[in-house]
Amino acid sequence: MSILVDGNTRVLVQGMGRAGQQHTNLSLEYGTNVVGGVTPGRGGQELCGLPVYDCCRDAVRETGANASAIFVPPGGAADAILEAVDAGIELICAITEGVPVHDMLRVRAAMRDSDARLIGPNCPGLLDPVHKVRIGIAPYPIFRPGSVGVVSRSGTLTYEGVNQLTELGIGQTTCIGIGGDPIPGLSFVDVLELFQADPETRAVVMIGEIGGSAEEEAAEFVQSQMNKPVVCFVAGVTAPPGKRMGHAGAIISGGRGSADDKKKALEKAGIPVAESPALIGETLKQAAPGVS
Repeated sequence: MSILVDGNTRVLVQGMGRAGQQHTNLSLEYGTNVVGGVTPGRGGQELCGLPVYDCCRDAVRETGANASAIFVPPGGAADAILEAVDAGIELICAITEGVPVHDMLRVRAAMRDSDARLIGPNCPGLLDPVHKVRIGIAPYPIFRPGSVGVVSRSGTLTYEGVNQLTELGIGQTTCIGIGGDPIPGLSFVDVLELFQADPETRAVVMIGEIGGSAEEEAAEFVQSQMNKPVVCFVAGVTAPPGKRMGHAGAIISGGRGSADDKKKALEKAGIPVAESPALIGETLKQAAPGVS
């Protein structure tokens, strides 16, 4: 068992431009059940050996798609998310970087009463090595099936942490990059709750960064609701206050959101914090000996 996806996941790619096609081919190569693409005005064509539709409703009706990866440019990404929701897509991974904050406010309001789950935007998406489901841009050769869940605000550090685990002989259940924008879909707490409920996930790696209060909220959740080992790394220790570092949400403002504040909250909750990104795997190994 893995969270969010399984052997019945059927993926639709919204935005079959160059990036969309490249990652469609990689997902197909990995073994993901990608069933079609959506690009307005290109309906009836075939790309990557898959049918292309003008809209999500047509694609869902014809293919039974229940998940989507969004590679639509920033100006249209919010509408693409809402189109997927309206079509009945259950899991949406918005890979697009640079989606305007006011657009995501609109998306959040529209999805308030929806059962659909959104990962991102500005994220690498999801990869489940157990069921060979890749929705997004993660480099699949570094993943291996196992019992550790990974959730991260940083795409690059997701890959770093996963690669360290794999090299230590520790596999993964599901790896989710939630993105670093100020208004994301799933939060750390949302994903941690799913990992806690998943009997196949025996330990969790969480990778945070400066800005916001997501890590502090996660620390409270772990302390009060979880009985599985969780370890963390927080990026941005040297970031100066008021300067954005990488993600739009990675900014220390109003005296809140610093790496030190987050580390203190995590350690207070009993969560081991790796001092360096190079120690993510070793920190997990020490906190959860025997996990593989």
